[in-house]
Amino acid sequence: MKDALTNSDLRLQFAGHETFPLRLLWLKKAFDAVAYHGADRRTFQEQSAIAQFGVGKNMALAMRHWALATGILADEGGMLVPTPLARLLLDDRTGLDPFLEDPSTLWLVHAALAGAPEQSTTFFFAFNTLNQTVFDREGLVEMIHDLAKSRCARATAETVKRDVEVFLRSYAPRSGDVSEDAAEPLLAELALIRESRLSGQFEFVRGPKPNIQDGVFALVLKRFWARWHPDAPTLSAEQASYGAGSPGRVFKLDEDSVMARLAKIGETTDGAIIWTDTAGLRQVSLTRNLATIDDQALITASYPYGRAA
Repeated sequence: MKDALTNSDLRLQFAGHETFPLRLLWLKKAFDAVAYHGADRRTFQEQSAIAQFGVGKNMALAMRHWALATGILADEGGMLVPTPLARLLLDDRTGLDPFLEDPSTLWLVHAALAGAPEQSTTFFFAFNTLNQTVFDREGLVEMIHDLAKSRCARATAETVKRDVEVFLRSYAPRSGDVSEDAAEPLLAELALIRESRLSGQFEFVRGPKPNIQDGVFALVLKRFWARWHPDAPTLSAEQASYGAGSPGRVFKLDEDSVMARLAKIGETTDGAIIWTDTAGLRQVSLTRNLATIDDQALITASYPYGRAA
């Protein structure tokens, strides 16, 4: 994956959030703004956006950035439209979680940011390329800036520094910070990153994450498989645990937890993916094309209504 980040034509993104982490209600507000009438990109930067969204102009621009980065909105020729995922989750009448109250929604938002590098390169790099559990912001800035320079990306050290700060504040708000800037970071509830006991350092929190539903795990596994190993009929347990973009990496799951999830993957995917653990061979295999696995069915099954159906 490091080679993919450094040597491919993959676009890197280190800005757009106007230094604001994703807040609790922003995705819903962005969805509502365009869900029924559509909007162009200027909707979030015109003077009327201040009144429409109840935030300042820079925050409105940040709202647009996060809605695009998380896959809630899509840019189709300059017009912003809600994605099928957004309608499935956020529609007031039929949505599974219009006000982002269910943990599955937070995990899906996190997976969108940490599982693909185009819109949120720092998120992807930190969760998938950074190998140490404990890290400091200065070291992370240096590594990501080195990546940007190697790709001749137009990102100064200061730009990367601001991006890293937004990344950290998204998951681990500054302790004791009661300012408006610290208000309601959406992803802090996931407790994926915490300040270390060592001053100025942070650490990833690895573990089983019991509130990740099997459908959400399977969806991230499918995306990982389709993007990074599209021609492979099997994936090893190690790839699912440690491969960049894998559910093990994105969700910071320990290996035993990944194995437990994989053991149930056949039931979760209606037999499309099956688990094998014989004679030291631990892997998942495809019984039919990945494209036949219904993303919306996996998501729906991850919410109380879907699980009860």
